[in-house]
Amino acid sequence: MSLAAQVLLGLLAALALFYIWRWVAIERARKSGEPRAPGIVRPAIGFVTNFFDTLGVGSFAPTTAIFKLLKLVPDEKIPGSLNSGHALPTVAQALIFIAAVTVDPLTLVLMVAAAVVGAFFGAGIVSRLPRRAIQVGMGVALAIAALLYVLANLGLIPAGGDAVALRGGVLIFAVAVNLVLGALMTLGVGLYAPCLILVSMLGMNPIAAFPIMMGSCAFLMPVAGLRFVKAATYDARAAIGLAIGGIPGVLIAALIVKSLPMETLRWLVVVVVLYAAIAMLNAARKSSAAPTDSTKPG
Repeated sequence: MSLAAQVLLGLLAALALFYIWRWVAIERARKSGEPRAPGIVRPAIGFVTNFFDTLGVGSFAPTTAIFKLLKLVPDEKIPGSLNSGHALPTVAQALIFIAAVTVDPLTLVLMVAAAVVGAFFGAGIVSRLPRRAIQVGMGVALAIAALLYVLANLGLIPAGGDAVALRGGVLIFAVAVNLVLGALMTLGVGLYAPCLILVSMLGMNPIAAFPIMMGSCAFLMPVAGLRFVKAATYDARAAIGLAIGGIPGVLIAALIVKSLPMETLRWLVVVVVLYAAIAMLNAARKSSAAPTDSTKPG
């Protein structure tokens, strides 16, 4: 393992501890009186979505679809719940894959750093967006996610090459794109699939994408998650449930199961995600059509 990878692992562990401490401190200071016990359903969602996330399916789109289907989280609080709740399971993924998969240290560090910067500024914007803007943004994001699943199943996503490093203008381009992907993560757009496509198009070995995309998410999600927690634009019960159930899901998938026939599962995910996209956009349409206070008869 390279020195850079060891440093990243140390920083990641420290960030996870800081994240837990700040999350607990903010919630204790808030004293909202709202229930925080996640129940059974929310940890179960965290377990299932992070289990398959570790195997490369992605967790944001399926979790959004389940939240929407079961009406567990208000639409405007879904991005915050995803980023804050999936943060710790994603840290667990990154710790495993950064240690296990060899990738060029410079490429890894710069792409991870870019995603964190994008997420920091993106979370500040998304946490202030009105409900309808979030509904439209997430509806479009879910539709794009469904398209990426279809492309993966049809073999239309680039297979990649053998490189484990990027240099020069190609590296600058990859860093710039990952910065944008980090910002989009805060709206609920999963980074895994677009990052995998990005590095494959640039000739990297797709396996090398795993520490990059998981490291990016693991560093950016606590940063973004704390901004959502501080702004109270997340559902605490949902986020706690995702974290509690997600970590065991990651460990079982990464250390025991390791692989599954994913094509059939992705087709199922396409159906579920499309349902959520249509539901989200329909909710935005109804919100737009609803009369405002100024137009209501007095």
